[in-house]
Amino acid sequence: MPSRFVMTSLNSRQAYVVGLGLIGASLAKALGEVGWLVSGDDADPRVRAAALDEGVIVDFTLSDEHTLLFVATPAGSVAEIANSLLHSFRNPSLVVSDVAGVKGSIVRDVLDPRFVGGHPMAGSERRGLKGAKADLFQGCNWILTPTDMTKPETYIALHGVLREIGANVVGVRADDHDRLVAIASHVPHLLAGALMNEAAFTAQTDAVLLQLAAGGFRDMTRIAAGDPSIWPDVLFENRDAVTDTLVALEKRLENLRIAIADESRDIIEESLASASEARRTLPGRALSSENLTYLRVGVADQPGVLASVTRAASELLVNIYDIEIAHGIEGIGGTLLLAVDSAQASLLLDALLTLGFNVVQE
Repeated sequence: MPSRFVMTSLNSRQAYVVGLGLIGASLAKALGEVGWLVSGDDADPRVRAAALDEGVIVDFTLSDEHTLLFVATPAGSVAEIANSLLHSFRNPSLVVSDVAGVKGSIVRDVLDPRFVGGHPMAGSERRGLKGAKADLFQGCNWILTPTDMTKPETYIALHGVLREIGANVVGVRADDHDRLVAIASHVPHLLAGALMNEAAFTAQTDAVLLQLAAGGFRDMTRIAAGDPSIWPDVLFENRDAVTDTLVALEKRLENLRIAIADESRDIIEESLASASEARRTLPGRALSSENLTYLRVGVADQPGVLASVTRAASELLVNIYDIEIAHGIEGIGGTLLLAVDSAQASLLLDALLTLGFNVVQE
């Protein structure tokens, strides 16, 4: 069984994290747990000092020895920082990524084959360095957005590292990511905040309300306790998709308001029943890593091939546990080796054959 990609040189397993908030510090801790030597920095000198004192990072120094760089700053500053890092360090095997919740504007502004946009679908009500924990990404979906420019070696190296820290890697187009996470992440934060604010306002005159807050209310508003400072940049960068989703939800809420006013039982029951069914059939957060099947995919040496393969898998909800280059794909093409759940292998195989790839199942 082929092992997943791991940088073999001890010196090469040095990472650097820019931004040591909840996600950045958790990432530093997670990498440290699997044997990476992690340095880092933060704009707040107090955070920098605390991260060093607590052993989250080993120092602040960034050098050519670092082969893996993460930008964990607010979305609006990611492109500038990533471009600066890529310009300063010309190492062709360097891997640079980010963790911002919006991807389209970033991948359009960072035009370097060593960069892959990323977004871990993980978080916590706890904020900043104090809330960081090494297992934050265990079982989470970590979105990567390769482009036609992305070097296969870059994507594969990053995929392997993320699998090391327990994440499930999903590859999608950047614009698709932004459209979909508007529904799955961005708007839910706004709704949780709006509901919590309405309850807090009502509680000013009816204090007993917050004593009546049961499990459903607490579940719906849990994410409202998160760090508010990260959200303006994300929402502004993804304003079109977020606005479209809010408009669609406003229409649904208006229809429900009218149904209640008209005592339209069928409409209300149908809405709640369809929601209940959809909720019960949500995909699990993680698939079993046992019983893997390996697909050998012949690929041509041309832009966008790797992105096509990873997107085909994500559209079918097929998790690629491991991915590696079986032999070089420079010049005359080569072979990608994909490890996928055996129950889903034929699904992905058929899809790749339809796309014109030469695929062999082991």
